[in-house]
Amino acid sequence: MNEAGIQRIRGDFAFTRIDQAGKRLAYLDSAATSQKPRQVIERMERYLERAANVHRGVYRLAEEATQELEEARGKVRRLLNAASDQEIVFTSGTTAAVNLVAYAWGFKGTLAAGDEIVVTVMEHHSNLVPWFFLRDKLGVAIRFASIRADGTLDLEELDRLIGPRTRLVAVAHCSNVLGTINPIQDIARRAHAVGALCLVDGAQAAPHMPVDVQDLGCDFYALSGHKMLGPTGIGALYGRRDVLEAMEPFLGGGEMIREVHQSGARWKELPWKFEAGTPNVAGAIGLGAAIDYLQAIGLDTVRAHDTALITYTVEQLSSIPNLHIYGPRDPAARGSVISFTLGRAHPHDIASILDAEDAICVRAGHHCCQPLMDHLQVAATARASVYIYTLREEIDRLAAGLDTANRMFNRS
Repeated sequence: MNEAGIQRIRGDFAFTRIDQAGKRLAYLDSAATSQKPRQVIERMERYLERAANVHRGVYRLAEEATQELEEARGKVRRLLNAASDQEIVFTSGTTAAVNLVAYAWGFKGTLAAGDEIVVTVMEHHSNLVPWFFLRDKLGVAIRFASIRADGTLDLEELDRLIGPRTRLVAVAHCSNVLGTINPIQDIARRAHAVGALCLVDGAQAAPHMPVDVQDLGCDFYALSGHKMLGPTGIGALYGRRDVLEAMEPFLGGGEMIREVHQSGARWKELPWKFEAGTPNVAGAIGLGAAIDYLQAIGLDTVRAHDTALITYTVEQLSSIPNLHIYGPRDPAARGSVISFTLGRAHPHDIASILDAEDAICVRAGHHCCQPLMDHLQVAATARASVYIYTLREEIDRLAAGLDTANRMFNRS
């Protein structure tokens, strides 16, 4: 994507017109949440101005709302190349999607004491804590696969961990700290070889690259709308149809039932048996609009833009004394994030100074990955992340700001 194309895209985002302390804001925290184009905001506004509930009303507004909600489901299905709309369950985000699997699959008689769930040390807490619940209540063992010195997954150790008691392998498609893109096809194949399922946290991958769940071979894939130009409070879980069919509902209430009597209840078919209560209709419509926006650009184009920027970022930051980059050095092997430390400078101080002095937004902290921080033997890192609206000149500003911070904190 050339400079003119990026500038056209930036015209759709209000944040590009924000000035802070006399400087144009540089937003380098899209891995935490992305900015939203006007097309998404306007599409949500149109629904909210004539809102109605879905699936129940027979009047025109309700039927239009139902159609828009289900059209959004179809857009998620096509984004992921799932086999059917019935394999797409709306959730509030990746966290809720993983919890849905933990409760509807794990707590419903699937698991027993001594069964094993294999995760990696690079997982976000959202792909760890739900499995800890299963461990604490059912006696399930959680086994952690480690990483190599270059930040890539240790597949040899993964092979040693996956065995006859493994019931699930849960892994991030792309690490939100290291940027590591994991070989999901290979991991799913290893899981299936022992009869286990494979769940993928796609929060950092689905917004930035083409995803084909049938090609990947995973059984579950979770994503969040707010990381892919959509609103907060909406996401989706892809589940292979036969697996979802065998699962019991996670939540009970309206919308997910076929009928209720004093003697009990019967559930609706997929995917609605997992969508109790009034759904986030505006959020789903906004997610659909965000998918339209991304697909108009092309996910291959998004990925190429990210890779070019990350290549440039690695080059620029590598020349700064005392700065250490975590994760693969090969930009083709990583996503849109770069985490780093800067000698004696605390990551929180780095982020604060970049914000105050240079109007640059970066993340600082453990990024909800404390087991990974323990493994790296650091308390926190600073993190810059790029997206379709990021300019090369903003990376230049980041490098200049970090060079200044290095001289400030790491004087000999």
